[in-house]
Amino acid sequence: MNDALPPAPSRRPPRWLLPLAVLAVLGAGGYAGWRYWQQQQSDQQAQAQTTAVQLKGLEATVEALRRDQRATSQRLQDAAATNRVLRDEMLGLSQRSALLEENLARLADSANQGRQAVQRDEAELLLTQAAQRLAFADDVDGARRLYAQAAAALAELPDSDGLNLRQALVQERDALDALGAGPRAHALQRLDALDKALQGLPAQIAQAPAATARPWWQAALAPFVDITPSRLNGPLTAAERTTLDTALQLELTLARAAIERGDGSGRDAALNRIDHWAQRRWPDSPDLRAQRAELDALRKLPLHADNTVLGSTLQQLRTQTDRR
Repeated sequence: MNDALPPAPSRRPPRWLLPLAVLAVLGAGGYAGWRYWQQQQSDQQAQAQTTAVQLKGLEATVEALRRDQRATSQRLQDAAATNRVLRDEMLGLSQRSALLEENLARLADSANQGRQAVQRDEAELLLTQAAQRLAFADDVDGARRLYAQAAAALAELPDSDGLNLRQALVQERDALDALGAGPRAHALQRLDALDKALQGLPAQIAQAPAATARPWWQAALAPFVDITPSRLNGPLTAAERTTLDTALQLELTLARAAIERGDGSGRDAALNRIDHWAQRRWPDSPDLRAQRAELDALRKLPLHADNTVLGSTLQQLRTQTDRR
């Protein structure tokens, strides 16, 4: 059988051990706190050193940024100054360009005015020559060619100055075309036709019977007087006919020359002499009287172009030139 052991007598720790344990715990806690505080101080110092280093780096960075900012500001100022200089130069270039354009415009205007003045002078010269050809030589074809050249010269003028001139020139050229070959050429053609007609006149006229050839008053006066034309003393001899033909051809030549030079008085004098020689050369007949009427019509023909339109363009051109 097992005998129950009696409980061991309890041993109480000594009283000094508890304070010692408390002191040990407090010492350990104080040492741990001190160590922690030392660690915190070390960490703070390390952080402060790191912060100081960072601050120094930041200060250096800020200083570098300030230097960059100052350099940038300086560059901006330099760029602004350069821009002002460039702007001034651009303004100067613009002004010089405007001056050059103005000078070029003036030169172009001067050149245009000079070209127009030359064209005006050329047209005036051509129209003057055309008027002289019509007045002195009755050269209608030559005048037409000169008018065409004058139209080409006036075509380059602006409408403000050349429109009226071109319209007047068109009317004048129409009037010139209406003249045909010209009054002198027309007169020469009729004179040539007269010459041919005179050459075809009969040299003699067959005498009709006295009962039918003489009027009643000649028949009544026949026993007392014999009436004979003064030009007829008998038939013309061959020498007389030759002399009269030569005189007629000479007068025809003189008439042609007077017509060609526009001499109306010389033409009329030559035609009067032709009328005189024709009455002596050929006996009176209806054909001779018709040719004498043609001679009278030739005296009335104009030898100069009588048209108020001709010369109007030259007059307008000279008026514009005087106004300028």
